[in-house]
Amino acid sequence: MAANPQLDGQGIPVPFVGEVMVLRRDGIEFHVDKMPQVASGKWVGRGTLFLSNIRMVFVAQPASQPPLLAFDMPLLYVHGEKFNQPIFGANNISGVVLPVADSSVHAAMQTPHAFTIYFMHGGVGTFLPLFFSILRGLRSSAHPSSFPASPAAAPSTAGQSPPPVDPLPTQRLPVDDMVRSAYMDPNDPTTVYLQQPSSFSAQGLRRRDTYRPPTPTA
Repeated sequence: MAANPQLDGQGIPVPFVGEVMVLRRDGIEFHVDKMPQVASGKWVGRGTLFLSNIRMVFVAQPASQPPLLAFDMPLLYVHGEKFNQPIFGANNISGVVLPVADSSVHAAMQTPHAFTIYFMHGGVGTFLPLFFSILRGLRSSAHPSSFPASPAAAPSTAGQSPPPVDPLPTQRLPVDDMVRSAYMDPNDPTTVYLQQPSSFSAQGLRRRDTYRPPTPTA
């Protein structure tokens, strides 16, 4: 995961090399724990969820207050995802996301974050099949060494940071066929991108190729 990923002027995540935006879903309430930027440790925001062939990004609505405005979840770092249909309350997806390994941060500070994505308005008949299809596709095409250790399997060696596994898949999942054949649930307000957002299709755009922050220059 990464807090406050780079956004363009329209509040859309700035793309990585090879990234294809699949959908956006408005009317989301997002919960995530273990956030040191928030006094309680738990951040709750309302806004929009973006799903690409690489990651999910929740972007809080403009009324939200800093320091947290968005939350980035690489799909290869998501574990234990589950769709929940409570008798009372909104349908939701819960799971955990591992932090992107950073050798400068002690391993004890890089514990998994539990998240819940609440769908506050409308159904999920379009969103869910695309979400789970992309997850399955990424996991089946990725080499085992591409995956960070799951929370249950991760070693707890004191003083050691997690292995520097790249959260970007080595092979980009082609999602065009998934999008073209997606079921459009009339009760699901999800927007499926048949054409890429302007920031993704902009000519001359310098796309990012790493989650690592740029090295400061003197």
